[in-house]
Amino acid sequence: MGTVHARSLEPLPTSSPDFGAIGEEAELVEVKPETKQEILENKDVIVQHVHFDGLGRTKDDIIMYEIGEVFKAKNLIDVMRKSHEAREKLLRLGIFRQVDVLIDTCQGNDALPNGLDVTFEVTELRRLTGSYNTMVGNNEGSMVLGLKLPNILGRAEKVTFQFSYGTKETSYGLSLFKPQPGHFERNISFNVYKVTGQFPWSSLRETDRGISTEVNFPIWKTNHTLKWETVWRELGCLSRTASFSVREESGHSLKSSVSHAMVIDSRNTPILPKRGALLKINQELAGYTGGDVSFLKEDFELQLNKRLIWDSVLSASLWGGMLLPIGDKPSSIADRFYLGGPTSVRGFSMYSIGPQSEGDYLGGEAYWAGGLHLYTPLPFRPGQGGFGDLFRMHFFLNAGNLCNLNYGEGPKAHLQKLAECIRWSYGAGIVLRLGNIARLELNYCIPMGVQSGDRICDGVQFGAGIRFL
Repeated sequence: MGTVHARSLEPLPTSSPDFGAIGEEAELVEVKPETKQEILENKDVIVQHVHFDGLGRTKDDIIMYEIGEVFKAKNLIDVMRKSHEAREKLLRLGIFRQVDVLIDTCQGNDALPNGLDVTFEVTELRRLTGSYNTMVGNNEGSMVLGLKLPNILGRAEKVTFQFSYGTKETSYGLSLFKPQPGHFERNISFNVYKVTGQFPWSSLRETDRGISTEVNFPIWKTNHTLKWETVWRELGCLSRTASFSVREESGHSLKSSVSHAMVIDSRNTPILPKRGALLKINQELAGYTGGDVSFLKEDFELQLNKRLIWDSVLSASLWGGMLLPIGDKPSSIADRFYLGGPTSVRGFSMYSIGPQSEGDYLGGEAYWAGGLHLYTPLPFRPGQGGFGDLFRMHFFLNAGNLCNLNYGEGPKAHLQKLAECIRWSYGAGIVLRLGNIARLELNYCIPMGVQSGDRICDGVQFGAGIRFL
């Protein structure tokens, strides 16, 4: 965090002709100091100059967009507030390591009595930064090398390259990010990648090689994302015991799709919010821009948060989605929805809800899930720092279902199938906030489920999971 420094507009004098030197015979007279009060919020000021110290390759035009509001400040408190907002905008660009602000009285021949100079002292990131680490997981070890070129052209552009070399697979990704000057939330990115994923719940291995273009822009209170992607997918079996349904999905396919996402987020924070709502709507259309995969995919997420007494928060959430294949070709296992686990329906194993074959879960073409959550700080004290701001007791009730649909039976049959075979669970746990990017959950669940009259999951489970936002 940077600091904001401000000097007084009227510094106290250190000497005055009204006071003479005090000699040995001088008479000491006790003078009662005058009390002078001044409300700085109401003192009119003018920001005459804004200086930048430490700029190198950054262009002036992108800086002017971020500090323009500082010149509109009318009083000292407003200058400090707008300077802090400008500092946050400069840090958001991702091109400065540190930004400090100094507010001083204006100096020079053109200085006004109420004029101010604002100086931003910045430290730019290096032209090239890198990272190196190793990862171990899924019976595989890998070496990960990352390179980043921030502010490569002087207007907050960024080039990122990541290479992962593992004992089984090799992955890479190259991306170029370009924001619009003055509107950082409006940006465009280009990506080239190869990534391999292993899905043990389906005995499936998937290797994707693709390119994509993504455009982000706000409209009123909504944020939108338009994306075009072409990916060559290679599906294979993860083990020799994979079911026949997974084996017949193996092979190569080319998917080219256009997708759109809309987000309305009024929550005060994405991690353990205390108020506000979230709405996400996603659409994806594949097959009309090439490739041999055709479908229409829709899904949504809704979350409502309400603060109660004793700093408790009641949160309700609802998810749903449907995949409609276009043409005679059935949907692919790589495109279907999956449900179950700590990020959706707690109490069940990861993606273990829905159609399966010989123990391998195949996903579904439609799903719904909902949850009711109560977060309370007890037994910790909120607002006192420490555990009270990081931990929450968590009580929940969630349910959901996922299945394949016969689209020839009509909408009524679709809803009836989604209402059947409901899996649900309830329990309690503890949630730990990990900064502003993730949360760690430890849950004690009692899952229940019914399928064809037989109970498929009935018992107490203890689980943990990390959710990144």
